Amino acid sequence: MSRERPRRAALPPVQENIEKLEKAINGGNYYGAQQMYKSISARYITAERYSEALDLLESGACLQLKHDQVTCGAELANLFVDTLVKGKFRCDASTLDHLKKIYEAFPRRAVPDHVEDDDDMQKLSEALDAAKIRVEGCSSFLKAAIRWSIEFGAGKYGAPQLHGMLAEYVYSESPEVDMTKVSYHFIRANMLKKFASTLVDFMQKCYPGEDDLAIARAVLMYLASGNLRDANYLMDEVKKQVESKKLEFPQSRLIQFVIYLLQTLERDALPLFRMLRQKYKSSIDRDPALNEVRHITYFCLLDGYICCSQ
Repeated sequence: MSRERPRRAALPPVQENIEKLEKAINGGNYYGAQQMYKSISARYITAERYSEALDLLESGACLQLKHDQVTCGAELANLFVDTLVKGKFRCDASTLDHLKKIYEAFPRRAVPDHVEDDDDMQKLSEALDAAKIRVEGCSSFLKAAIRWSIEFGAGKYGAPQLHGMLAEYVYSESPEVDMTKVSYHFIRANMLKKFASTLVDFMQKCYPGEDDLAIARAVLMYLASGNLRDANYLMDEVKKQVESKKLEFPQSRLIQFVIYLLQTLERDALPLFRMLRQKYKSSIDRDPALNEVRHITYFCLLDGYICCSQ
């Protein structure tokens, strides 16, 4: 028995549903509206009216997020990406603009930086929990979007714009920033000046001894990907911004190693690299991530990859 194709005429124009659900959300019926967004969008998807399903889900995600319903908004944002996949939408400027609109709707809230009494402690605890939910929700959405972009035309690492959004949100909203994750996405975002300014900002907030680690890790990540040009640019830009803000640039042995390493790679001097690796071993071993990237850098240098790329 053959299956009939869904009758597209059975569904009303999507704008009617958008307006109806907007009223429900503005009236405070967040949960009821959420269930309707999910069920109605599923009908449009079944009818292969993907563009209308996307309009509905985008509207719902942005509205829920505007009302601080982060869990609901993130769920609809992820369904938006799922629909892009089902509809086989290519990664282009127009679709990325819609993803950016949802991203920009995610709330941004400052976490209190001091505690004076029990009430402040309670507020701080609630703020930290809310920040965790925001970061997890936005990260889940953007990671799904990156996977979609890889599958539908953005290349091996996905759309740089999406990596940039994820790096910025994780850095600005995480109560305890993981600079390894932030650096990973900035490197794929092609946002060197923004990356440098983020590192300089981190230098002013981090615990003593973390500033040089963040800079070294970022430079070595570029080198591990074979990108000597941007590794040099990042180091120069960080120095420039530090000077303009009248801050002190870290002068640790780890930073010395990175500076000498950049000079060594310019000359393709493998013996000198081996000497540097041994001399600064204790500094490199401060962070397991640096040790891992160091080995990748070594093999790239051995193959002559870094010096001939970029």
